[in-house]
This record gives sequence, C-alpha cells and structure tokens, in this order.
Amino acid sequence: MVELYPVAFARLLKRMFLEYEREGKIFDLPKSKFYQNDSGVDLSVKLHDLNAATPVGPAAGPQSQLAQNIVLSWLTGSRIIELKTVQINDELKIPRPCIDATNVGYNVEWSQELKLNKSLEEYVAGSMLIEILRHADIPAGAKTSSGDTIYDMSVGYDLAGICSPQVRSWIEKMHNSSDIIEKLRAQIPKEYSEFRDIDFNPRISNSITLSTFHGCPANEIEKIVEFLLEELNTHTIIKMNPTLLGQEMVEHLLYDKLGYYEVKVTKEAFDKDLQFDQALDICYRLGKLAAQKGKKLGVKFSNTLVVRNHKTFFNDKEMYLSGAPLHVITLNLVKKFREAIGESIPISFSAGVEQANFPDCVAQGFVPVTTCTDLLRPGGYGRLPGYLSRLAQKMKALGVSNINDFVIKAEGNGVKAINDEIRNLPNKLGKSWQQFTDEQRALVNKWTENLSKNIETKLQENVSIKDLFLEHSKELEITLQEKHPAILTSLSNWLTSLYPSVVERSAWLNTQIIVPRTTVDPKYSKLKNSTVPKKIGSKLWLYDCINCDKCIPVCPNDANFFYQLKPMEVECVIYKVEDKGVSSLPSRTLKISKAHQIGNFADFCNECGNCDVFCPEDGGPYIEKPRFFGTLETMKLHSKHDGCYFERSDREDLVYGRFQGEEYLLKVQRESKQAYFTNGKLSLKYSIETNTFQEVEKLESAKLGDSLDNYYYYVLFNLLDAIMNDEKINYMNID
Repeated sequence: MVELYPVAFARLLKRMFLEYEREGKIFDLPKSKFYQNDSGVDLSVKLHDLNAATPVGPAAGPQSQLAQNIVLSWLTGSRIIELKTVQINDELKIPRPCIDATNVGYNVEWSQELKLNKSLEEYVAGSMLIEILRHADIPAGAKTSSGDTIYDMSVGYDLAGICSPQVRSWIEKMHNSSDIIEKLRAQIPKEYSEFRDIDFNPRISNSITLSTFHGCPANEIEKIVEFLLEELNTHTIIKMNPTLLGQEMVEHLLYDKLGYYEVKVTKEAFDKDLQFDQALDICYRLGKLAAQKGKKLGVKFSNTLVVRNHKTFFNDKEMYLSGAPLHVITLNLVKKFREAIGESIPISFSAGVEQANFPDCVAQGFVPVTTCTDLLRPGGYGRLPGYLSRLAQKMKALGVSNINDFVIKAEGNGVKAINDEIRNLPNKLGKSWQQFTDEQRALVNKWTENLSKNIETKLQENVSIKDLFLEHSKELEITLQEKHPAILTSLSNWLTSLYPSVVERSAWLNTQIIVPRTTVDPKYSKLKNSTVPKKIGSKLWLYDCINCDKCIPVCPNDANFFYQLKPMEVECVIYKVEDKGVSSLPSRTLKISKAHQIGNFADFCNECGNCDVFCPEDGGPYIEKPRFFGTLETMKLHSKHDGCYFERSDREDLVYGRFQGEEYLLKVQRESKQAYFTNGKLSLKYSIETNTFQEVEKLESAKLGDSLDNYYYYVLFNLLDAIMNDEKINYMNID
C-alpha cells in the first residue's frame, strides 16, 4: 500500500511493552539483537556540543521515518539518528517498487512519504518512546549515558520550499515540540502512567542536514544555509553530491578500478551540480558566518549518485546508486576535499557503510557515520550491533578506551600528527610567539619536545592519550605560572585545543592511508558484488512458504511479521443462486500445512519491494501474503488492495475481507457461538464450536448466477483466530 499510516502512540507503546514482556522482542526485534555496550570502551562522540553514546545511526531514509523505525534503529545501537528528509511537497507520487538492494543498492525514492505534520509527530513520538525505554532501562544500562541520543533533521530541496511558512514552522516545532509532547503524553495508557511524568526534552533537534536537488545552484545553497544559520539559529550540515569528484574520476573509479561497466552516469548531472571549487568557496564563507552566529557548519559525504536505469526493476529512466561502489567514490571525494580545505571542518559520512568498513570511517573522524543500504539486507536493523562490536574489538586491540584515542592510533599517525601540531605552534600564536623572549620560546620548545617523546613512547602502551596531554599541559601551566605567567594566557587556548587538534590531524592523515587502501580492495569490486539473492523456483502463496523469515527484518517499517495458524485441510464449497434456489458445488481444497505463517501489516507497507528482492520464492511477500489493515478507513481507501480488517467488541468480532476485488464480511458472535459469512448476495451460517456449515440464505440483492465461495470463510475465520489471540503480539490484537 503506497501510503503509510502511522499507528497511534498509545498502541505503539502498549505493543512495545507487551511484546517485550511476553516474547522478549520489541517490534519483532529479539532482545538478543539489542545493543548493549559491554565492551569496556567508551564509544561516545560529540556532535554540535551534544553527547551521543555511539557515532553510528541511520541515514535519512527508510530506517528513520516512522516512530517504530526510529526505535528499532536506537535499540540496535544508533545514537545519532538522521531523520528522513522533509520538504514542502509532501504529496509525492513515488513509483513502486522503489528499493533494490540486491547486491549494490539502487533506489528511486527521495523524500518523506508522510505529510509534514505526520512526519513531525512521528519524530516526536519516536524520541518519546526511546525516552520511555530509557526510563524503563531497556536494554539494561540505557538510562545511563550509554543511551544518549542526538536527532538530526534533514530538509530539502530548494530555497523557496525551505523558507516557506510550512517548513519553517516544522523546523521551529522540532526546536520546541512541547505541544506535541503534551498531546502524546495524554495518550499514554493508565497502566503505563509512570511514564507520564518523564521530563521529555521538547528540543528534538538543534541541527539540520541540508539536502538539495541535483543541479541546485551554488548561490541558492548558500542562501539556504544563511537562512538556517541566521533565521532559524540551527547548526547546519551541507550534504554534498558525489558529482563533486568530477565525471572523469568517477568513471575511472567505477570502470577501471571497480569494474562496474554497466553503471552509466549522466554528463548533465556533473554539469548542473555544484562544482568542487564552488563547494570550497561556500564552506569558507559559511564557516565564518556559522562561527559568528555561535553555530557549527559541517559537510556530509555523500548523497547518492544519479545513474541511468540499466535494470528492469524500476520504471524510471534514472535511479540512485548506493552501496559498495559509492563507498569508494565518496571516500575519494573526502580525500580530495580534505586535501583542499584542511582538517578542521566536521564531516559526517554515509556511503556503503557496513560492519567491515565502519571502524575505518570512525578512524577518519567522521561524526556521525550513517548507514542505509546495508540495513536493507537480511538481518535488517540487527546488523547494526556488529558495527559497534567490530569497532570495540579494534579499539581493544590498540589499547585505547575512547574514540579520539582510537583516531590517533588507528593508522599509526599519532606521532606525526603531534609533531605537525607542535611545528605549527608559531603560526597559531602569530604575533604572540614573536613577542616571547628567547628563554620563553626555549622553555616551550623543550616542553613540546618532551611531550612528543613521551607520547611517542606511551603510544605503544595501553594508556589514555587524552590523559597524557592533560598531564603535560598541567605541568607546563604550573611551570609558566611560577616563572612566566605573562605568556600563560597566550598559550592557554593552544594547550586546550592541542589534543582535539591532534585528533583532527590524525583523522586527516588516516584518510591519506585508508582511501588508497579501500580503492584497491577487491571487496568493493563488481566481481565481489554481483551475487544475487538465491531464488528456488517455487511460487509464493497465501500460506505455507519456506519460512526463512528473511522478509521480516529486511522491511524497515516492520510491516512483515509471522503469526501462528492452526494447520488444517478442508474441502470448500461454492454456493450459487440458480432458478430453483441455491445450489452447492465443490470448490477447492484449502490446505494449511504449517503453523508458522507470514503476514503483512498494510498500514506500514509502502510497497518498496525490498522483501521481494530477498524472498527465495517468486511473487513477493507484500503482494501474496495476507494483508492486514490497521483501520477500516485505510482498507476502504485502498479498494484495489486485497486484505482484511478486524473489529473486536465485547460480544462479537467483525472481519472485513477483500479477495480478488470482492468484498466479504465475517461476523463471529462469541456468546451464541455462531458465525455469519456474506458477500452481500448470499449469507452462510456456521457453528464456531464445530466450525461446520449450518445453512445458506439468499439475500435480497442476490441475482441469478451470484455465488459465494466458503474458501474465504475459512481463510478469514482462521486468520481471526490466529491474529486476534494474545499468544503473539501484533498491531491488530492490542486492546
């Protein structure tokens, strides 16, 4: 179902806790996949002066759009969550399917699929659910700083849209969402009333990643950033396009280095997009403006790459490339950018990030390191904890306990970085250095020499490099305070910034090593990324697939799920209106062999097609499996989609069904133990104690030739029994 329909906050909250209590899961994610930092190392980072417990998170995309997606990202270790991009045009008609993560990664989806007000409420709801989980200490330790999370807005795509009253108001609400918080707080069920008193932070986000159209002019990008800094007082990150690397270099990497000869870029994209020199100029000017406003300016590498559609999965002429080849292209762009602009501008990174290359991304000082395509593969969100485990292992092997020390030691560039910063001291101090006496300069030089030697020795040991800097800085301060207090003021800022500067320089130097190494790594080549998910040649049906369950975690919206159904075999009958009354004819056999079945929650399914990509059978789970609507309204709105909706009251259940375009209604009266099944032409009566047919009634609207197949009675009755019991929690059986 192309549109998305968020579930009410109270139902999400109840599902979250009921499922955790009864099944040890949250939104179908088992607690064995929850992230817990039990590694003994500190993975926290700073972004815009805020603390995040890890440097990883979802890129603005399918994993950060709905409230449950945001919670799933957080449960698996994301602590910097880049919320899906919003824009003024919130009624997009996105082609379906829109995601193909077969091996590389392509998509044709490019913005939010909710209206602005719905996106806003989902983001606030997601942040509140996370705070509630932290309050409940789920997972264990979450209420401590290990649960600290930053939310980053993503907005696009042009100046007029971003400056519009609608988008401006949306951003301001993200700065202060008190009214939405109070609205959702009031929805917290009384059995969870303890969470009503949580002091939810109304400032959901204080930063924006700007995503502009391909071909957006340089002056327009600059005006947008000026608006965000000056008018909305928001830290800003500019998302850059891989076209900045130039067509010749991109094609060299794609073809000569990686072998993706089938991928064809467009000259128009390179000609119309922001040019490299323009990007540098913008960063220089806007960096100064941000500093004047007391804000931070950063850049993000990178957006996806526009390529010609050479496949049959999408209908569009163009599509967007991600995954392994984009990782190599984007790293080379980072290297070129850093060589041109230096190491001081903060960089966030998202391009083909996965478990194996995540530590290298962190070693280059990227904050955050965001991922998307990898989480669309089997395992889904559950792949994320492996990123952080891999990083922790690397840190332990180097004997470091924090991210900054890891950056310094990761590629063996610590000593060079320290010496570079020491040699640069006269330039940083400028006139102050010239005003020092020979004795004072000699004292400082002696101290820096000792610092360099000591740290070079200590780098081989498992000691805190940060603490070493602090200790040496304190020693110098004491000496200067006693003998040369006049120069202490001049040196104090340099001493304070020395360790962060060494971290930045190490990150810059690490890029010089990691990028060439990655570029020639065979794992990013076409040869290593041409395998397609295995198909076994069988057809997917309503029931009884092979139960690999791959379709569940690869759905970023938690739309696919499994349920328990009673195996059965019954010979079905068609009842038909004829001249002499109603006749009965054999129909077909309904045979359900397995208890374990797959269903699709229609309100969360946007028909992206990703579950079809990884399903070993042909047909697509989101197409063939039973589709369950969250409300009767959504079922009526989408009359071309088969499925069913359950409505439960004290005495009876109503099941609205649609199969092959025909509408059915099943009424189950629990007190009288009777069931009535109708298509508006005929009505069948059943005993629900024995599940046996009792009688057929021809209704007034019936015409000669009208018929009713009781195959669908058994389908709906058994789905009702399976879905609405409380053995397994789902979105339909929460009271």
